[in-house]
Amino acid sequence: MTLGFLASCGGPPNAIIGIGDAERPEATSAVRYHDIYVLTTRAPASDSSIMYSGVRGGGLSKSRVTVTIPPNHAPGQIERPKRLPPDPERNFTIVEPQTYARDSDFVSAVNSALRARPPSERSILVFVHGYNTDFTSAVLRMGQLVEDTGFKGVPVLFSWASHGKLLDYVYDLNSVLSARDELLEADKIILRTEARAYNIVAHSMGNLLTVEALKQAKLINKFNTSGTLNNVILASADIDVDVFIDQISVFEPDERKFYLLISADDKALAASRLIAGGVNRVGDEDAEKLAKLGVTVIDLSEVSDTSSINHTKFADSPEVVQLMGRQIMSNGGLSTGSSGGSSITNALVGLGNAVTTTVAGAGSVIVIP
Repeated sequence: MTLGFLASCGGPPNAIIGIGDAERPEATSAVRYHDIYVLTTRAPASDSSIMYSGVRGGGLSKSRVTVTIPPNHAPGQIERPKRLPPDPERNFTIVEPQTYARDSDFVSAVNSALRARPPSERSILVFVHGYNTDFTSAVLRMGQLVEDTGFKGVPVLFSWASHGKLLDYVYDLNSVLSARDELLEADKIILRTEARAYNIVAHSMGNLLTVEALKQAKLINKFNTSGTLNNVILASADIDVDVFIDQISVFEPDERKFYLLISADDKALAASRLIAGGVNRVGDEDAEKLAKLGVTVIDLSEVSDTSSINHTKFADSPEVVQLMGRQIMSNGGLSTGSSGGSSITNALVGLGNAVTTTVAGAGSVIVIP
């Protein structure tokens, strides 16, 4: 999450990884399972139930965990355990952690998961989390996104070394900047798999890392050379808007394959803007100004979510996560330019009176009611 009004004492426990492994529900249970593959710059934690710390590890660690979803799960929610051990019939749990010593072991494991799916579902979803996010929270969010979007491919969490502490904004910012090369390395590993396509969803400060890595790939002529990058969804982007304009300028108009999920009432980004000297963040910038850059802007200002700070609408609003799921699972990549909203407009069926405005010669603005 990005800055904001977020501190809480006595919150849900984070040391839950592998807790309750021996109590896996019976085969007849309605508990659902999602294997999450992990590439992380975090250093291993001394406590195995935390798995990875908020300390920068240097290089990429590779692992897999399984997130279980309880039968009572409500879309947009993460039913975290309030006490230990977690009850998989009522809570999200993280079980069966496994680490991989070599890149080849990780690639082999992902390929096995891809081959277990029909060809139409052999895709990868990469999620890059935001500020103030410990490893447990990042994994649980990834599990919730997979469940609520209905994604059928293989999920890969890229977890950079956030301290997971409210007051460590500068530490997290520096962790993001130091992780750019590792995200590019993660991209190389993903391209070694047999995935037919991959998609990226980034949240909050994770957007700065994501766009910086994409920009660097473009500058060294490595941007989407495989042609398998379909969707880049940037939710509540905590990026200085002037920096973003510079970042996106390196891409040709038909390469600006970005969906920006913004909200004018994002209180976390308002706090971040205050720290940044009053410069707007991309996630709460004027929609038409952003669309003039040739991207597709999805304005969620009128959408309600379960958060009091309106910073996690991409995941907390059932309508939005279902919209994302339909777009992520679409066969084609993003449209840009004057037709920038065409593919996602089709995905808006059932969401009500969404209004699409095309900015001449540029991108589109889609307002979700």
